[in-house]
Amino acid sequence: MAPPPEMLLLAGGETPIRWQRSRQARRVSLRIDPRAGTVVVTLPPRITREAGLALLHAHSGWISGKLAALPGHVVFDAEAMVSLSGVPHVIRHHPQARRGVWVEAGEIRVSGDHAFLQRRVLDFLRGEARDVLGALARGIAEASVATGAALRPRRLAIKDTSSRWGSCSSDGVVMFSWRLVMAPPEIQHYVVAHELAHLRHLDHGANFWALVAALTPHRQRAEAWLRLHGAALLRMG
Repeated sequence: MAPPPEMLLLAGGETPIRWQRSRQARRVSLRIDPRAGTVVVTLPPRITREAGLALLHAHSGWISGKLAALPGHVVFDAEAMVSLSGVPHVIRHHPQARRGVWVEAGEIRVSGDHAFLQRRVLDFLRGEARDVLGALARGIAEASVATGAALRPRRLAIKDTSSRWGSCSSDGVVMFSWRLVMAPPEIQHYVVAHELAHLRHLDHGANFWALVAALTPHRQRAEAWLRLHGAALLRMG
């Protein structure tokens, strides 16, 4: 488990800060981690903490505005609303049932002790993500044969990421955030197509975007939707 963030007093009040060093970083940088609701400060090697503090204070207004704009954190508990492929469902607790987790009549129904409810919902959503995104990847891979690309990943992984919706490694491993299972189908389709296209083109050059356009028609709407609603997905769970 990660240590708790450091609390620093900036112009906007007490602010949670996480520090990290990166050999690849060439300058001090700040970013908001919407999932954790913290500011992440990245320092290059041999750059002092004081340089990071100076940048924090110089951008304190921007930081406070970004943190204030984050959607509220939604805990997976009874009566919470959670979307499945863009369709809202309410979590209902059925302590006497013996069915695990199941979906019925617009509800995600969870049996057993309340102490395990949040973990059971999370495990259920991860499993749904594996099924839904895996099926999309297989379908897009089959369709890609017509483009001459044959985009078949070596392995597909479902993870909990702090910012990225997906990634593709040079050895053919494609990763997706489980949170995509809450997004509408066209958003899922675009992200899966985007990452599978990286199996042919690891960069974001013209050939990559041409392949993405051949695989999915949803790029513009999906990117706009993720900019508008992505932080809310990261605040779930």
